Amino acid sequence: MNWIARRAAERWEIAKLTRHAGVGLVCALAAVYLVLGVLPVAFVVATSVMLGKVPQAVEAGLDSPEWTSLVRAFLVGAAAFVGQQLLAPVAALLRELAARRVDGVLFRRLMEASLRSPGISPLEDQDTLDDLRNAARELEFGFQSPGQAVPGLLSLLARYVALAGYAAVVGFAFSWPAAAGLVTAVLLFRYGQRGGLRKYVKVRFASAGASRRLDYVRGLAVDSAAGKEIRVFGLAGWLREQLADAYSGLLVPVRAARRKAYLWPFVWFTLWGVTVAVAIFAGLGASAADGVTLTTFVLVVQAVLGALRLSEYYAEADTQTCVGMYGYRAFQQFVARIDATVPDADATADPAPAPEPVSEIRFSDVSFRYPGQDRAILSHLNLTIPVGRCTALVGVNGAGKTTIVKLLARLYEPDSGAILADGVDIRTYSVDQWRARLGIIFQDFARFEASIADNITFGAVAARDDHDGARGAAEAVGLGDLLAQLPLGLDTPLARHLTGGVDLSGGQWQRVALARALFALRHGAPVVVLDEPTASLDVRAEAQFFDEFAGLTQGATTLLISHRFSSVRRADHIVVLADGGVLEQGSHEELMALGGRYRELFTLQADRFVDAEVDA
Repeated sequence: MNWIARRAAERWEIAKLTRHAGVGLVCALAAVYLVLGVLPVAFVVATSVMLGKVPQAVEAGLDSPEWTSLVRAFLVGAAAFVGQQLLAPVAALLRELAARRVDGVLFRRLMEASLRSPGISPLEDQDTLDDLRNAARELEFGFQSPGQAVPGLLSLLARYVALAGYAAVVGFAFSWPAAAGLVTAVLLFRYGQRGGLRKYVKVRFASAGASRRLDYVRGLAVDSAAGKEIRVFGLAGWLREQLADAYSGLLVPVRAARRKAYLWPFVWFTLWGVTVAVAIFAGLGASAADGVTLTTFVLVVQAVLGALRLSEYYAEADTQTCVGMYGYRAFQQFVARIDATVPDADATADPAPAPEPVSEIRFSDVSFRYPGQDRAILSHLNLTIPVGRCTALVGVNGAGKTTIVKLLARLYEPDSGAILADGVDIRTYSVDQWRARLGIIFQDFARFEASIADNITFGAVAARDDHDGARGAAEAVGLGDLLAQLPLGLDTPLARHLTGGVDLSGGQWQRVALARALFALRHGAPVVVLDEPTASLDVRAEAQFFDEFAGLTQGATTLLISHRFSSVRRADHIVVLADGGVLEQGSHEELMALGGRYRELFTLQADRFVDAEVDA
């Protein structure tokens, strides 16, 4: 009986969603479906009565009471038929309205949840991403969404009212055991339909990883950026193989589950249904010799056939309620995962101090590893960032440079240890006020499809109306000439598909990101973090940039991450990271004199640069 409890719980979950559609709309839809359940039975009864009266009416003539009775039965049947045709589009309209209301509420909550976590750890966890993908996909496309499950559940009212009506007709007109057998056959088929669909959907949702790979490979086939290399390197054949493998990885288990769910179970269901139908019709035929009227005969035959048709797949309900509930479950799981990452203490924490410079930022015995990874990126790191000076972090890939930035921005929290501002753990401050202290350019900075002004002022959202400040920041990082060439200036959208929009080069985009950090600095962020800020600039542009930016950030606390030692050497303080901790630190001159890892890396890069210039 556990499966009955589970099915009841699923129905109850859908029923609770009806509150988002509105009481009036739900009542109207339920009433329409109730009438749509009664009308087919009324049509069967009326047409059966009409056919039973035909011989007498023909014999009595047009002016006879028998003919009048025949016409009345015909009008009732016609009214039942026309009523179904008129109410069907009304039901479709109301169901779509109800679904959109429910999906609108859930989609808004999904977006709110995805933005609620103070860090990005949930959005980089594959299980959480699978839940987000499953929930968003169903909510976005709508056909099988949780919202569609609400009218889908209500539509079952029409189907089962009709089944009850047909069974009552067979019971009253012929035999109650026959009616019970008929209902059993229909419900067995329905159990097979629903059970098979649930198994199929379970496999489909479990294949989110395979579906994600298929989306990636299909994206490669149509992406213009990848298209260049696919053609130049002759990768079309390889891509076809990848597509075939991706489709196979997705469809093979789904097809296997579908065969298992629908093949042999339906053989037995069909045998039972055929047995019941044959028994009913055989019994009806045998009773015909005992004087069963034409009306009764036609009535029972139509009711049996009408009931058996209700054992089919319900296009308006089955997929919607089954897939929709999986989507809703994914929605619930995603929200629960996000809520688990929101610290309870943050809501009651004392307000952070006003964003003013502190005298010291210190990583105290900090250890951290990314979720799902065994290797620790940072291990008992102790690092002091001098305030009011430029500190550079260097090290090989994977040494933890960008991870330090993410921890400082509280996108992740340390597994152990603490980040201290003047001796106070930054986790005791509110996340928003702490982040207001920071102006950050990440290595993979966001390229918003918005105006240049928005892309710059997003660095300090509270000052988004400061267009003069945005222009000043743009000119300070060398975008003045670009702005002068654009008809819309700062209002130019940075996306070619938008009206009046343009595409920027990688170097221009990097300058926009630098302007964003500078805008934040000029609006109260005393700490500026530059993660590979000049990766898209050539050597001369890089040198010019640092000459200019050093003056622009005078007195600010700057944390610089770069692989270019021509940039790093300009820093006041240089920290060499290795094996999750600090290997060396000091000024450029001090580290060169030390003759350690920094000198080795600096000399290696300098020699390569000189060789490249000689070859040129």
